[in-house]
Amino acid sequence: MDLKLISWNVNGLRAVVNKGFYEVFEELDADIFCIQETKMQEGQLDISFAGYQQYFNSAVKKGYSGTAVFTKSEPITVKYGIGIEEHDQEGRVITLEFEKFYLVNCYTPNAKRELERLDYRMKWEEAFRKYLTNLDKVKPVILCGDLNVAHQEIDLKNPKTNRGNAGFTDEERSQMTNLLKSGFVDSFRYLYPTKVDSYSWWSYMGHAREKNIGWRIDYFIVSEKLKENIVEAKIHPDIVGSDHCPVELDIKV
Repeated sequence: MDLKLISWNVNGLRAVVNKGFYEVFEELDADIFCIQETKMQEGQLDISFAGYQQYFNSAVKKGYSGTAVFTKSEPITVKYGIGIEEHDQEGRVITLEFEKFYLVNCYTPNAKRELERLDYRMKWEEAFRKYLTNLDKVKPVILCGDLNVAHQEIDLKNPKTNRGNAGFTDEERSQMTNLLKSGFVDSFRYLYPTKVDSYSWWSYMGHAREKNIGWRIDYFIVSEKLKENIVEAKIHPDIVGSDHCPVELDIKV
């Protein structure tokens, strides 16, 4: 079965609904559509799409973080969070179990300016990697979301000046390396190891998007055992409405 999956950090679902979200959703026609940074509690927005089941995981803090998944196929089970209270207050993870795989939608904590949350981020990374590797022992995993790290220098426009900044610290990058070494593959780089100027996030400052001064921090990462099943991995920079653009994975399962 061929599946089309989309992941998009919408930077506020209520805001993006007023910027053409419904049209984009229909046009992309994904089997599974994952959203990060909903910035809302369930019930604050009346949203539904014919033929889709929907699942929301909201942060305790209002107007902050949050994830959602819309899926055409009903999952076997749905889990919110990773089962660790310290990490499950911000609505960052939804896991859907299907017959052949787990789908994990994630909005990774940002290390923030002055790296005030870097220590917490490192704890999160260790716990989340363990969570993914445990799932992978049961059945293959498709992880998507805003993982808040540009892994390699090729993944952002200005690596030299950004080294050490949130999203491009040596610590965050090595955690991504650790994850990939644990039996996972970055689908985009698997297909396009040397492709440059391919970004999924741009600052609102300095006309960064117009100039394509961006970062690739939104991913589809799959279990090593699924890598041969990857058909296509796309980035959709032409789709606006957020400071991120949607990313896509087409895969056979």
